[in-house]
Amino acid sequence: MDAHLRDLRYFVAVAEELSFTRAAERLYLSQPALSKQIRQLEEGLRVRLLERDHRTVSLTEPGRVLLASARELLARWDETQREVSDAAAAEAAVLTVGLSTSVGRGLLAAARTGFLQRRPHWRTRMRHIGWEDASAGLAGGEVDVAFVWLPFTGQEAFRLKVVAREQRWVAFPEDHWLAGRDRVGFAELLDEPFLALPEGAGPLRDFWLALPERGGRPARIGAVVANPEETFSAVEEGSGIVLLASGNAAIYRRPGIGAVPVTGIAPCELALAWREGDHRVAVRDFVDAVDPAPGP
Repeated sequence: MDAHLRDLRYFVAVAEELSFTRAAERLYLSQPALSKQIRQLEEGLRVRLLERDHRTVSLTEPGRVLLASARELLARWDETQREVSDAAAAEAAVLTVGLSTSVGRGLLAAARTGFLQRRPHWRTRMRHIGWEDASAGLAGGEVDVAFVWLPFTGQEAFRLKVVAREQRWVAFPEDHWLAGRDRVGFAELLDEPFLALPEGAGPLRDFWLALPERGGRPARIGAVVANPEETFSAVEEGSGIVLLASGNAAIYRRPGIGAVPVTGIAPCELALAWREGDHRVAVRDFVDAVDPAPGP
């Protein structure tokens, strides 16, 4: 059987955690879904990889052999993706920039201008990535640099340059009870249905639901949205309200939707991210061309 890399990633997570519960949390999967994938991997390989009972999980001898090889395969594949991406960018003289929302704030225009002054024969290519990947394509090697919202899963593996720190606002349909308010305390919003990022967005989903400020109260989810277009369509339809950065409230202003500042929650941070071991001069030139936006 040819095992999928995804299945190997799932197996490595369980083998390292020795717990299906912790591994499922780490992978942002349900535990039954993870258990099903591991069973399918074992059936395909015709070996038992893990011994499990109601309390413990341990590796069999075949499992220990697979763990070592799977780690090596996954590391090599990740490195191969980066090498292919780097070779393609060098050949085409293109720097690919990932983003999940419009950046605005003058950041992208200034970055392009500064980068092209340093590298006049290059061009930049924007790639919009859905919120399922909170790294905006950086983790998978799809882009060279990315504008990302913090926090996101695995951010410690990247270099980060915070380029904007802003108050969070809330967007709502024009007939909402918030219409006419000039600001609102977050405590007033606790019972409102919120739009949520996909579960795969991990801590970024929690941040935009303001879970740390809810005092343990769960958020009411009105709908799950994958990108800005879905978000503002859902707001206009009345599926829920949504937190957003003050700069994005200006970028996405449109008829039928209002937005006001929210007090009582921490500000948000937009950062430029690139891979820790990426020392290409072109990447550094782009990073240096991005000056942080003025604070509020």
